Amino acid sequence: MSRIVGHVRALNRFPVKSMAGERLDMAELDWQGIEGDRQYAFVRAANGTRFPWLTAREVPAMVLHRARFDDPARPKTSAVTVETPEGATVPLRDPLLKAQLEAAAGEPATLIQVARGIYDSMPVSIQTSAGHAALEAAHGEPLAIDRFRINLIVESEVPATEWRGRRLAFGREDGDGAVVQCADPIARCVIVTIDPDTGVKEPRLLRTVARDFGNAYGVYAGPARPGLIRLRDPVRLLD
Repeated sequence: MSRIVGHVRALNRFPVKSMAGERLDMAELDWQGIEGDRQYAFVRAANGTRFPWLTAREVPAMVLHRARFDDPARPKTSAVTVETPEGATVPLRDPLLKAQLEAAAGEPATLIQVARGIYDSMPVSIQTSAGHAALEAAHGEPLAIDRFRINLIVESEVPATEWRGRRLAFGREDGDGAVVQCADPIARCVIVTIDPDTGVKEPRLLRTVARDFGNAYGVYAGPARPGLIRLRDPVRLLD
């Protein structure tokens, strides 16, 4: 049994960790997550910790770089193109792009590709229109939802955190839609304070998230059944 709790308003995939991503009309979910999501990352070459990634924590301007697959249907083999904040379009493997990021970070970095995705915790992130509206109300001003780097934005009357521990199915009951298992709320860090259009930081936003939402925004999910997720798909809560 299931009941419809919303529909898919936006699908986002991020080819490169900490860079802006691409909008999708359809996403393929396999056992590792959304195909192509966070497939590439820059690694801080001298960092031997469990979190060696070069991200917007070190280089806020990374969020102003927009990455896309040249062949969106074949992300495992496709080249990646990056639009820089200056308006240039360059290959992800361009040595000058790497040099610019290293200069901004003040340390050497290496680009790596990991087919399973380079996630902080779990492979799929979900938020709803109601969850985002609640944050805007608490913060007292409109907020670009892109700053939260969410994979699936669902038009729904309830916040995504209410689905913790529940399963969501996408599309028709007799269709080829994916199913995800919702898990923990997503703990947030300083990256959400960076405006995705300007790179300017607003520290007050993280205080709002911490004070009013227990430092959580959205919910993590893992694949429960591989399949497709399409824009405007009905989202069904499984009993």
